[in-house]
Amino acid sequence: MTSVISLLAEQPVLLVALLIGIGMALGSIKVRSISLGAAAVLFLAIAVSAAGAASGVEIVLPPVLGTLGLVLFAFGIGNNSGVTFFQSLRSAGGPICAMIGVFLAAAVVAWALGRYAFGLDAATIAGTFAGAITNTPALAAASEATGNGGAATVGYAVAYLFGVIGMLAATTLVLRKAGEDDDTTSPVTLVHVQITRDGGVPVGEILETGHNEVQVTRLRRVSQNDIIIPKYFDVLYPGDVVSIVGSPEYLHVVTEAFGRESPQILNEDRHDLDFRRITISRHIHAGQTIAQLNDTLADRWGARISRIRRADEDQVAIPDFVVELGDRVRVVGPADSLEEISAFLGDSSKGLTDINPISLGLGMAVGVGLGELSIPMPGGGSFSLGAAAGVLIVALIMARVGRVGSLPTALPHSANTVLAEFGLLMFLAQAGTNAGGQIAGAFTGGAWWKILLLGAAVTLTVAVGVVLLMRRVLHMGATKTSGVLAGAQTQPAVLAFANTRTNTDPRVSLGYALVYPAAMIAKILVTHGLAVVA
Repeated sequence: MTSVISLLAEQPVLLVALLIGIGMALGSIKVRSISLGAAAVLFLAIAVSAAGAASGVEIVLPPVLGTLGLVLFAFGIGNNSGVTFFQSLRSAGGPICAMIGVFLAAAVVAWALGRYAFGLDAATIAGTFAGAITNTPALAAASEATGNGGAATVGYAVAYLFGVIGMLAATTLVLRKAGEDDDTTSPVTLVHVQITRDGGVPVGEILETGHNEVQVTRLRRVSQNDIIIPKYFDVLYPGDVVSIVGSPEYLHVVTEAFGRESPQILNEDRHDLDFRRITISRHIHAGQTIAQLNDTLADRWGARISRIRRADEDQVAIPDFVVELGDRVRVVGPADSLEEISAFLGDSSKGLTDINPISLGLGMAVGVGLGELSIPMPGGGSFSLGAAAGVLIVALIMARVGRVGSLPTALPHSANTVLAEFGLLMFLAQAGTNAGGQIAGAFTGGAWWKILLLGAAVTLTVAVGVVLLMRRVLHMGATKTSGVLAGAQTQPAVLAFANTRTNTDPRVSLGYALVYPAAMIAKILVTHGLAVVA
């Protein structure tokens, strides 16, 4: 056994490969729909390092490996979440602000109890906070800001388990009221409407009545057989039939305002006008809006995008929606032009895993540089954001911009996902080995119970705060609130549990997606601030 431990201590590449492979195998094991996931790599690394320390052998991966993993993760998660993050700031300001307020309150609780009641150091307090909110990137922020990754990881490891269990209990209690929910979510669908209102109806008025959450995709004039794609300024008259795409609530409003449902099914006639799902795979289109793409498609082929599918979710193609590589769009256009349109948009899986080394390298470099800048503090002193926060901020902006000239700054979703996951696993492996030699001291020295109580206080503050604000202040349904709890905790296990309890009700995923990007970013920044202040 000693020879194996010595071999692992001398071979860091072998060690990190084994930790990632075996750790993720353990993390994939589910018990009642709950699994550790990537956190299993952290716990395995702690166990291996602790076993080495017990044998008198130091097993610690090089710190640069953890730093590299950290910035890769920060770039991937930021570049993937950028567009959604800025959109959610506009569309879900109330829930997001309430959630961030809860995080700040929990940070105050962690600081007050940790510093004055338990006498813990800053690294342990920040690491415990990260574990209580089950957010590994926050652990990275705590490790970097305090310069004591070992103590931060010990706090994280002790607090993590209750962070999951406590939030599962909160989800169970919330869902007891799910039967009283009166909110529903509906998929994007299609309705055929015959215009009955006199005086002429501009297509633009239909869009405005549908709050720009609908698309008019087909038009058959009264007493004509041809089906065309209507333009914004086209005027519709009684007897005309149009196909309108959107959510049922908006389609109902539009139908009531301008006509009635028609028995004519326009999309069944695909002889002249047809539709096709096409994958956006040409880098030139990354960062463009639906309005820009539709202008080009209309000018060249008389076609239009009506829907977008991203991450297995259909959305109406609203004009200001920013397209990413890998998005699947439904294009309605002349049947004999769809091949050309497919070639124009790409419609290929090649390149969707391209990491775009220019954007990746420059973005990480600018982010690391930003993180190292010293920011003066009132009353003297200074602090820096750190590499993780700096890269995260730059990646968010790059995703929002989309492209600079001919250079795409938004990487494909799949490429970002691979970067983020691999970077996270490298960081967890290094952080775990760094903490393994200290974990025994937390238990033998009696600090473990302080960490456990502090973590429980933070988890309960977040759970109670989120539920009260969403349910009592924002009057959100219980089912959707369970998704918000999972998103606020950035915890896939809680999401899986809520889906199991609700038979995968779409309101759970909606609540999760509503706050997840902002929660991920806010947790990193709040933990960084807590580490500096504590």
